[in-house]
Amino acid sequence: MKRVKRRYLALQIDSDGVPSRKEVMDAVWSAVAKLYGEYGASLTRLSLIDYDEEKKTGVIRTSLVAVNLVRASLASITSVAGKEAVVHVLAVSGTIKSLREKLKL
Repeated sequence: MKRVKRRYLALQIDSDGVPSRKEVMDAVWSAVAKLYGEYGASLTRLSLIDYDEEKKTGVIRTSLVAVNLVRASLASITSVAGKEAVVHVLAVSGTIKSLREKLKL
């Protein structure tokens, strides 16, 4: 069995309120399911690794084959927890360490 290659995406959330971890992941999962259905969502293997509520930044992990699916889904998000929001992808990397170096976190 082949090893699943992963990618990490750094996100910036611009919204009126301060969304919680759960609200962010619910918005991401619903956007992926809306665009690609349940099967497409299962291919992504999404996971929220880190989230800072004060800065509204986060890191999500996905499979390499689904990076473009996830990026398109993130671009389609217009609200988080009922409040207007936009999600920006700041950087993509193969490891968390190099992602933090790119962003100087």
